[in-house]
Amino acid sequence: MKLEVTELGPSKRALKIEVPQDEVNREFDRAYSELNRQVHIPGFRPGKAPLALLEKRYAKAVEEDLVRKLIPDYYDRAVREAGIVPVIVEVPPLERMKIKKNAPFSFTATVEIKPKIELRDYKAPNPISLKPDKRTVTEEQITRALEALREQHAPLTAAPTGTALADGDYAVLDVEGTVNGEPLEGAKKEGHLHKVGTKALVLGVEVDGAILGKAEGETVEIPQPYPASHPDARLAGQTVVFRVSIKGVKQKKLPALDDEFAKDCGPYASLEELKAKLRTEMEAALKRDIEESYKDQVLKRLVDMHHFDLPESLVERELAGMVRQQIETRARRTGLDDPMKRQEEVKRLREELLPEAKRRVKVGLILEAIAEKEGIRVEEADVVAELERLAARLRLSPEDVKRMVEAGGPDMRDEIIGRILADKSLDYVYRHAVIQG
Repeated sequence: MKLEVTELGPSKRALKIEVPQDEVNREFDRAYSELNRQVHIPGFRPGKAPLALLEKRYAKAVEEDLVRKLIPDYYDRAVREAGIVPVIVEVPPLERMKIKKNAPFSFTATVEIKPKIELRDYKAPNPISLKPDKRTVTEEQITRALEALREQHAPLTAAPTGTALADGDYAVLDVEGTVNGEPLEGAKKEGHLHKVGTKALVLGVEVDGAILGKAEGETVEIPQPYPASHPDARLAGQTVVFRVSIKGVKQKKLPALDDEFAKDCGPYASLEELKAKLRTEMEAALKRDIEESYKDQVLKRLVDMHHFDLPESLVERELAGMVRQQIETRARRTGLDDPMKRQEEVKRLREELLPEAKRRVKVGLILEAIAEKEGIRVEEADVVAELERLAARLRLSPEDVKRMVEAGGPDMRDEIIGRILADKSLDYVYRHAVIQG
């Protein structure tokens, strides 16, 4: 095999690969020999058909098969010989490739490669230094947590007759929307419990401003205009009048903060025992949060310390995934189905998210290089543990998650392994960092 490597840029190479004539001829001979044993041609016993006849009938199919066989084989050999790690490969369309007997076969593959990263110091004797995070769990935070528990355990009771709705009160509402005096289908709710002050929407309408200060038995009307471009033809250019009737006013009666309250919250013998449990849980959560903030510092330092060209294809792949995720989320939330608006949103998001896509790719390549240098590997036990964590987060069984990953094919498993490897590499650097002071 002849190989000629041409540098097309910092992270792009052209591999001109030539398969020798002798090898081409051997492959042709092998292909026609196998074909002769398989096909049945009238007038000839199996395996005895003349080569010229086989070539006349099957030349195109044989040539296409050889192209499909030789290109991957010799491409793999060329990559190993060139000593490069491809990110993405562009090979000319196979249907345009021509191979002939008694002649060498040549093709060119354009390869984008991972950059060679010269790792800077990240462990002793020159570890990364981190600014100390001295946050602690305060008595004020414990008090707020107890107040939140009181709120959760407080029963809802009917407010005294004539009570005007205030922030924190609960209103029992009947809501109905009408257009030109006619009821609007799907725009009706009865007995809806709404906490005043949350600004939560009811049937897509904010009601707080209209019902604040009102009492049980009162009714308010809220006009809601819709633009002419609204996707629902019934609403486009119309004003829907929402009639909101206050059927009841409820208030929460907070329980006393004592030992009996602690017993209602769980297996606690006293209020002090409940507070101790809250402190333990909050300190554990804070410890995790501080560790994450330290790791964020580590990542920022790694990014600032290393300078290299990013493979465009990796950036584009990351950016496309980020944009797709945002578009799908917004489409579910707002019904972004106008092709022109969708196109404009994609363009805007690409510009907005490009810096973060570059940062993610850079971080991934640095952590991958650290893993290779330090011999960090992903074991099967790591994958099993990650699937169990994923199952817990999704509230599914580990078996269901495993089936989902298997259904996603090798790419999904590779993505999970890549994420685990990055986490292990980051953890390695963090454990070797030094916290100042």
